[in-house]
Amino acid sequence: MKVSQRLADDLQGQRLAQASSTGLQDDLSIPRPETTNRNLGSSEVQATHHRNIASDEIRIGALPQHLIILFTKPPLEMNIRCEGVKRNATPPVGSIALVPVGAVADVSWRGNKDCLQVSLEPDLVQRVAVRSFERDLTCAAIPPLDAFIAPELRSSMLAIGAESEAGALGGPLMMESLANILAVHLIRHLLGFRRATTRARRVLSRRKLAAIIDYIMANLANRPTLERMAELVHLSPDHFARQFKAATGLAPYQFVIARRVERAQQLLCGRQELSLAEVAIAAGFSDQSQLCFHFKRIAGITPGHFRVSRIA
Repeated sequence: MKVSQRLADDLQGQRLAQASSTGLQDDLSIPRPETTNRNLGSSEVQATHHRNIASDEIRIGALPQHLIILFTKPPLEMNIRCEGVKRNATPPVGSIALVPVGAVADVSWRGNKDCLQVSLEPDLVQRVAVRSFERDLTCAAIPPLDAFIAPELRSSMLAIGAESEAGALGGPLMMESLANILAVHLIRHLLGFRRATTRARRVLSRRKLAAIIDYIMANLANRPTLERMAELVHLSPDHFARQFKAATGLAPYQFVIARRVERAQQLLCGRQELSLAEVAIAAGFSDQSQLCFHFKRIAGITPGHFRVSRIA
């Protein structure tokens, strides 16, 4: 996860201290990828595509902007440490990570990866929060987030990436509008995340949530039922569904679909001999059309294109 050239320049003075104190290879010592944020017309948003970035181990440290990363082609393996976030597995394709202002992240990965990074000024996020949500975010620390699925946020990031590469007439106005849209979607996700976390602490314990997730993962290829999930935690189906969504941000059905898409990604990477129809059944979908529909909706690409990208 290399930062854009402008962010790297901001970190130039920290390079030697970080390299000597952590023993990690600092991302500034690697040749910088070509940035694609020409003709943006605004310093409040920066977009950079990174393609075929080889295995590495880096530190992202105390950035002055929020860094949002869209994993368009995840590596084979990935480890992330960022405050409370710990990941020891590759993130799903189409998932998003957030490194907020001032946070430090240690990241390592094996295998080439592609990602789109968008840097967003905290002042812009604060203005949008006050104007559109009547919320003051200056006193609330934004948490780092790992591998979350947010289709609206992903679409906004892709639009910013495409506009930054196009450099077309009207680009500055377009980028300003897209930056505001991105900030709105980010704040919506953050506020929903906080509400879900608060409600989950009051109602669904970690132990109960873990039991439900274990049941779902063990029955992905079958038909995990809402009734059985509710029975495991001694709640009515309606009550359980509300509390599960409060704890995870997704309805039980949506959570199952997301896990099936992740299972399909694993099968597409490791079982090249399987047809898409066989992958669909093994992941728990009723047929190939259902796999393709949900895979494209969540990951942003078709299963076939995902398989080809992993081979490449």
